[in-house]
Amino acid sequence: MCDNDSKQPLAQFFAQTGLAPAKTGSRRYRLWELPANTHCPVIGVCLPLGLLRKLVNKGVRGETLADDYEIHVGAVAECASRNRLSNLLQEALDVRFAQVLHRFRRAASDDAVMALWREATAQGDVAGAFWAALTHPRSDFRVQDTVLREMHMIQHQAGAVTRIDLARYQLMHEEHAALSAELAQHQQRHARALAEKAGEMAQMQGQWLAARADLASRDQQLAVMQLRLDALNDSVPDLESRARLREKLNQSSARLVQRDEQIAQLRQQLAAATRQLAAAQDERAESQAALADDAAADAVDPVVLADKVILCVGGRSASVPSYRGMTEEAGARFAHHDGGQEQGSESLDANLAAADLVICQTGCISHGAYWRVKEHCKRTGKRCVFVENPSSTSYSRGLRQIAVLN
Repeated sequence: MCDNDSKQPLAQFFAQTGLAPAKTGSRRYRLWELPANTHCPVIGVCLPLGLLRKLVNKGVRGETLADDYEIHVGAVAECASRNRLSNLLQEALDVRFAQVLHRFRRAASDDAVMALWREATAQGDVAGAFWAALTHPRSDFRVQDTVLREMHMIQHQAGAVTRIDLARYQLMHEEHAALSAELAQHQQRHARALAEKAGEMAQMQGQWLAARADLASRDQQLAVMQLRLDALNDSVPDLESRARLREKLNQSSARLVQRDEQIAQLRQQLAAATRQLAAAQDERAESQAALADDAAADAVDPVVLADKVILCVGGRSASVPSYRGMTEEAGARFAHHDGGQEQGSESLDANLAAADLVICQTGCISHGAYWRVKEHCKRTGKRCVFVENPSSTSYSRGLRQIAVLN
């Protein structure tokens, strides 16, 4: 608002009743017909500075050297009467806001004008609505005063928003500068990377051309060698048959080598089988000698264990019937425990308690069963013989040994 207008109340331009003179026609108010304190906001809000400067230059028929503030104050002063500049300003405002003026034309009362003004301010389009509301033929003092007051506050709010926007603009400007610098760095790196890639591409292109030339040279050499080979085949008629015979010879040699390897494997297997057979024969001879010794011993001193309960712990399950037969031939009763293979320790303790003598097959029992047998016999003083080999011959020796101890 201009300083010379801010001290003049709006009411002085109307009658003491507070209403503008009644208008019966449809002609709108002209710019110079409006109250003087409306000219400043109309010029400041409705006309951009660039357009205002052009209109002033046109009005004075030349180019003014005044600054924006002086142009604004001069234009406001010229609006007090009808003259060349005020006519130019009136025409410019009517052309600029023709659509808004057309929309306000349907308002038939001051309330209708206020309703359109409220709608425009709610939508944020106040410049054209401000001009249309002030110049509408149905706008009285109440309408013009209300519109002027509200526009005054809108200008204050717009100034505050502008200051906030300027601060945001400054921050965005700084961020833009930082991003521009970062972009420049990225562009430089990108340019260097492109240059490096271009150099690599050029190098690869050179290598590809060299490889292509080398391939062409090799193709030419191959063609020459093929011609020489054809000439050689023509000079030696039986060369092809010789090649076939050489191939067959190579295949036969390969088969002979394979057969030699198979023969060597068979020889190794034969030697292993021979060693296993000799070991089995030695074991059989040893078993026969042991049986003969046992038989001789039985003939001299038969085993007698009448009414004794002999517990056999461990041994092979297939040899249990043989163990039982030898035990019963000696006149004793036979009891067996598998040494923890399937039977538990509770049954082992029961068998140990019921037995008079114990034969423990140490090679066929668990570690826990072995120590349980040993601890029980030591604690109770019960006779116990430990046998490593779970054969029938070893069990027979165990019977003989336990009979001697008994």
